[in-house]
Amino acid sequence: MTKRVAAIDCGTNSLRLLIADVDVARHALTDVERRMEIVRLGQGVDATGMLAQDALERTLRMLAEYAGQIAAADVTAVRMVATSATRDAANAADFSAGVHAALGITPEVISGGEEARLSFAGATAELAGDGTGGSPAPPYLVVDIGGGSTEFVLGGNGLAPASDLAAISVDVGCVRLTERHLHSDPPTAAQIRAAAADIDHALDDVAAAIAVGDARTLVGLAGSVTTVAAIALGLPAYDPALTHHARIPAPDVHAVTSQLLAQTHAQRAAIGSLHPGRVDIIGAGALILDRLMQRFGFAEMVTSEHDILDGIAWSVAAGE
Repeated sequence: MTKRVAAIDCGTNSLRLLIADVDVARHALTDVERRMEIVRLGQGVDATGMLAQDALERTLRMLAEYAGQIAAADVTAVRMVATSATRDAANAADFSAGVHAALGITPEVISGGEEARLSFAGATAELAGDGTGGSPAPPYLVVDIGGGSTEFVLGGNGLAPASDLAAISVDVGCVRLTERHLHSDPPTAAQIRAAAADIDHALDDVAAAIAVGDARTLVGLAGSVTTVAAIALGLPAYDPALTHHARIPAPDVHAVTSQLLAQTHAQRAAIGSLHPGRVDIIGAGALILDRLMQRFGFAEMVTSEHDILDGIAWSVAAGE
């Protein structure tokens, strides 16, 4: 049976809404509405430990707009998940109260492990096959590069229970690393080395926590990954129909990363496939992707436009 549900993902950098018709039995998800706004809720959280007032106001204004769309779509259930920025903030209660006023629900400030599980479900529910005929083969390592953290989850089945997955969340993300290290325009070699050292330290934790070597396919999620894919594909403008399930070789990821880190803000802003809200943070996001592919020896990445947002929708439809 098809259910119309709404899912909201509030990350460190972006706020996203998915209204979808979901049939769990048929493993089918059909978009009704999908949108994304850069609200930068996690602005300054790493330094201050607080959600900035202007960031809260930006986010809550957009949630009020989302609420109108949800009401008009006649959905059966809504779930909102909040990630790294609100895990870290001392004034998270102010955020929760504002969300309840706008949507009538309480946001779930989930753990890194739950974030990883939802990302895995969203990214891999549509993937099927054993590697024959060139299809992406399980086990999958799903990597979700966010603003404040990056999630890694290893598993073999898109809708598997959490007990069948191995996951870890590490505190490196495109906003966090930019604020910590990449201050010059363009970043200096020393700043890039410092950011890379943070990433490599986090990857040590990943290697200790999950058997990355068991993975046959790397699946990359979220805006940093899909933007790198769009640039690697040479797209004049961002087109999710072309980036979804695109396979990007490791040398291309490295070349794009080197390009972005060498460019000025103005040069990056001129890239047609780069969202204006990602211009200042894309270098850090690309560096995370490049370092992990080199560290774990992945020859290519499968890009997915379906991620934690879709995983939230699957969970709502399944009655979780």
